Amino acid sequence: MKQIRKIFEGMKTSGILRTITALAVVLMTVPSFAQDGKGKRDESWKEKMRSEKIAFLTNEISLTPEEAQLFWPVYNQCQEQRDKCHFGVMKAYRELSQAVRDGKPETELNSLLEAYVNAQSAEMSLDKSQLDDLKKVLPTEKVARLYLAEEKFRREQIHRLHQGGGPKGAPDKR
Repeated sequence: MKQIRKIFEGMKTSGILRTITALAVVLMTVPSFAQDGKGKRDESWKEKMRSEKIAFLTNEISLTPEEAQLFWPVYNQCQEQRDKCHFGVMKAYRELSQAVRDGKPETELNSLLEAYVNAQSAEMSLDKSQLDDLKKVLPTEKVARLYLAEEKFRREQIHRLHQGGGPKGAPDKR
């Protein structure tokens, strides 16, 4: 990372610089997975989506190389925690849904309902603590831009999927 910082010293922040920074960050943060068959295709698609998101966010937030160096480790940790939390919410949802379909007794439904609401509450608490963590490495305006950019990226991906697109190499769901 120090070598990249030296390259950027003395250069003005521009669209080209942000693009180069995004590509450098992608190359440094995206691991390569070697799997056979369908697993390889699914991982490849996920990694392409992740690469697109990294480049998109870097550009939308207008990260400087110094900011990117501080931001991406924090953001990646936040994403990992967010994914785990979201997995917990979805697991609780599936269990509650199955219990309702199976006509489970009220005591079991109450327990599963509590677990679902608690999982959602944990996800919301995590969002608050992550906001504080992000504000430690970026100015508030750029954190706000991050939240807007994440939503913009999500909406663009949904639109692309509705149009039959997606990242290149995405599995065809038709």
